[in-house]
Amino acid sequence: MNPPLRHSFFRMAGLACLLSIGACSGLLPKPAPAPSLHLLTVAAPAQPPPQRSAVASLRINPPQAAAGFDSRRIIYLREPHQLNYFARHEWADTPARMLAPLLLAALDAGGQFRVVLGAHSAGSAEFSLDTELIRLQQDFSQSPSQVRLTLRASLLDNATRRVLASREFDARVAAPSEDADGGVMAANRAVQQVLNEMVLTLAPARLALP
Repeated sequence: MNPPLRHSFFRMAGLACLLSIGACSGLLPKPAPAPSLHLLTVAAPAQPPPQRSAVASLRINPPQAAAGFDSRRIIYLREPHQLNYFARHEWADTPARMLAPLLLAALDAGGQFRVVLGAHSAGSAEFSLDTELIRLQQDFSQSPSQVRLTLRASLLDNATRRVLASREFDARVAAPSEDADGGVMAANRAVQQVLNEMVLTLAPARLALP
C-alpha cells in the first residue's frame, strides 16, 4: 500500500472508530438526577427566653431512631405497616441527627433549666434527656395526607441513672400538598408542636426537680 493510500486508510479507520464510540455513548443511560434534600427546621423563638430561676442543668443525649426510621430516606405509607420511600427526595441527614440541635435550642430557649448542654459538651449536668424517634411518616391512606411524628423522651437523674419521667409525644399534621414537599412542611410543623409540648412537660417545677 503506497503512503497516500495508507494515510487515507488510517484516517478513515480513526473516523469510523470515533463514530462508533459516539453511537455507543448515545445508547448509555443518563445518570439519575440527584435527589432533592430537605431539612427539619423550626422557627426561632419570637420572644427572648424568660429569666432563668431553675438551678438544674440538662444534657441532651444523641437521639436514637426505631428500626426503619434511622436513614435519610423520606417515608410514606399507602397501606398500614408498609413503609415506602420517595425516590427523588431525601432528608439532608437522618431525622434523629437533625432533631438533636432542635431539641437543644428549644429546651434552652424555654428557660426551664439553668443550662442545656449538647451531647459532646465537656460540662457536667444533673439530668440527661434520652429521646427515640418512633415514627416520622406521611400517610396517604387518608385525604388530605397527614404526617405523623412520634418521639419518646425519658428524663434521667445522672447521679442515680433513675428514670424520672418518660413520655411519648405524638403530633399529626395535615400536609398542604400531596407530595414530598408538602410532607416536609407538615413534618416541620409536627416537630414544632412536639418541641413546644416537651418544653412544658419537662419543666423542673412540674417534675418537682431541684
